[in-house]
Amino acid sequence: MPEVVVYSSAWCPYCIRAKQLLSSKGVAFQEISVDGKPEARAEMTRKAGRTSVPQIWIGTRHIGGCDDLYALERAGKLDALLQA
Repeated sequence: MPEVVVYSSAWCPYCIRAKQLLSSKGVAFQEISVDGKPEARAEMTRKAGRTSVPQIWIGTRHIGGCDDLYALERAGKLDALLQA
């Protein structure tokens, strides 16, 4: 199973939803909080090209945010990415 990384913020409802979906699938993920950590947010922005949270990677593939993650789930493509 590829490593899953989620850049998130504690107060962000989209972050909570994304993490709930991953957890419901039994996926272990590394969470990197950007709360009060400008260096972590800057790293996320550099890697993702986006400033909003969450930003999610499955292996080396940047998935995007919560809506992107749920779109993959609705399309039936998320499980295959998690098993790759």
